[in-house]
Amino acid sequence: MNWPYELQIGWRYTRAGRATRRNGFISFISGVSMLGIALGVAALIIVLSVMNGFQKEVRDRMLSVIAHIEVFSADGQALPNWEQTANEALANPQVLGAAPYVAAQALVARGEDMRGAIIRGISPEHEPNVTPLAAQLKDTVLARLQPDGWGVVLGAELARSLGVREGDRVTIVSPSGQVTPAGVVPRLKQMTVVGTFEAGHYEYDSGLVLMHLDDAARLFRVAGPTGVQLRLADLHRARQVAQELATQLSGDLYLRDWTRTNRNWFDAVQLEKRMMFIILTLIVAVAAFNLVSMLVMTVTDKRADIAILRTLGATPRSIMGIFMVQGAASGIIGTLGGLLLGLLVAFNIDVIVPAIERLFNASFLPGSIYLISRMPSDPQMADIVPIGVISLVLAFVATLYPSWRASRVQPAEALRYE
Repeated sequence: MNWPYELQIGWRYTRAGRATRRNGFISFISGVSMLGIALGVAALIIVLSVMNGFQKEVRDRMLSVIAHIEVFSADGQALPNWEQTANEALANPQVLGAAPYVAAQALVARGEDMRGAIIRGISPEHEPNVTPLAAQLKDTVLARLQPDGWGVVLGAELARSLGVREGDRVTIVSPSGQVTPAGVVPRLKQMTVVGTFEAGHYEYDSGLVLMHLDDAARLFRVAGPTGVQLRLADLHRARQVAQELATQLSGDLYLRDWTRTNRNWFDAVQLEKRMMFIILTLIVAVAAFNLVSMLVMTVTDKRADIAILRTLGATPRSIMGIFMVQGAASGIIGTLGGLLLGLLVAFNIDVIVPAIERLFNASFLPGSIYLISRMPSDPQMADIVPIGVISLVLAFVATLYPSWRASRVQPAEALRYE
């Protein structure tokens, strides 16, 4: 197959530069440029994959406790008919499960210790349909929640902070008091701790209390469930499904998906990810623009060759194409090398990090401090493709000026001192 001579000569210059046929320094700069691009691309892939892994790990732990979508009454009171609302929601093919709940804020007290908490009244029969944690505890802890039993299940951190264990009694202080001749007095109810749970997410482990739906309705004086929790087939479509359900459900209802429930956290994660992408892209840009110095020196070294090609009939455009091929080839090699290195590390980080920890006798994520004791990684095509494209574009842009300068070399001037 006959390739255009611009491509053949450009590739020959690329190989000759690495072979240091005439100028070893040009070879060194070329190697540094490719290595810099490769390391920059690999660093981008590894960092973004680890950030995706942490985000996925925290999200999964969060969604093991909360539902994908919550449907509740606009006035905060009990739903007129929660079963009808649940059936209308289940008519949507994306909705897999529904469960009623009562939610309110209260204080949990044991002796002199008092902690604020979210009280969630659940149905032990329906809750496993919407949260993995409830499905895991269905036949153990949740089975102990009986109507009129006045039992509670505490998050593990909340139980530790109060110093209670299974069988101990705690006092629930309701914020809506009862009116007496002496004034408004908070409602107090002593309840028995029938178990604890540990979701691995500190916010819920330290501030969530589960109790039976009927007990919660009586405690907070509501006529029934104040909302319905929904679980979806695709959690990433929660916002879209919530908008669809807003038009499908009857009654004056509000809907809140999981991305809005923890909006501040997810916005912060996305902002950090964008900033890391920009910062590490600058590293790739610096490495890519090292190609400029390499090509400028190559053009200076090849002035006689350029002059000979011009005298043989090569056009300025062809000369420019030759050096663009040389610079682009270095960028492509560096980018492909970075992609391979980055993906190799990202997919094997669960092996590489423990090996480094054993080698240096260190622990990067101590289990006593962090919720996650291993380094997670989740490479995503939506990150990898833009990284490769941006690296190639930067390398291509870096070749334009030196290639244009090469096309302006005058044959007579170049051969004068040869």
